[in-house]
Amino acid sequence: MNSTALAAPDTRPIHPLWMRVTHWLNALAVLVLVTSGWRIYNAAPFFPFTFPSGATLGGWLGGALQWHFAAMWLLVFNGFVYLALNIASGRLAAKFFPVTPAGVWHDALSALKGRLSHADPRRYNNVQRLAYLFVMLDIVLIVLSGLVLWKSVQFAVLRDLLGGYEFARRIHFFGMASLVAFVALHLVMVALVPRTLLAMVLGRLPRGSQ
Repeated sequence: MNSTALAAPDTRPIHPLWMRVTHWLNALAVLVLVTSGWRIYNAAPFFPFTFPSGATLGGWLGGALQWHFAAMWLLVFNGFVYLALNIASGRLAAKFFPVTPAGVWHDALSALKGRLSHADPRRYNNVQRLAYLFVMLDIVLIVLSGLVLWKSVQFAVLRDLLGGYEFARRIHFFGMASLVAFVALHLVMVALVPRTLLAMVLGRLPRGSQ
């Protein structure tokens, strides 16, 4: 008989438990950071607009800062665990590399034409790999600029590297805006391929849906 036919199916979870837990904790931290950050921005806006108060968290500047700092530590510690386990398990190299300009261009065109396959939920295409790597770097930049806004005197060297306090504010703002854009696109993709949500909640897909 064909040895391939006798091969046991891959019963490993699509996403291990540690990855699912850290993913949802990161999602919670980002939600709190963004909504409390909007309230903080409203207290001293540098663009001619503010965010609707109903979409912000904290009620007032002091409350928003408390929520923001709490979520910041959650994001930092949980993000560190996420990154460390990804590296230690080999998942980072296996899931997110290689990424090539040609591969990104090919997969992006395929997605625009509706021809990008999502048959194998264990494998990320080049566009997904680039997006996830970008958001990891973006979060690092958000944390670094946030440290400058939090303790500008203590992180004077970092403040100077980021162009000063006011420029660090803008870096922080656009970093968070990029993160919000990523989350919005991520939610659209989940709506288009809803079984990816099942995999992130259950770790695997129900039998017959793969």
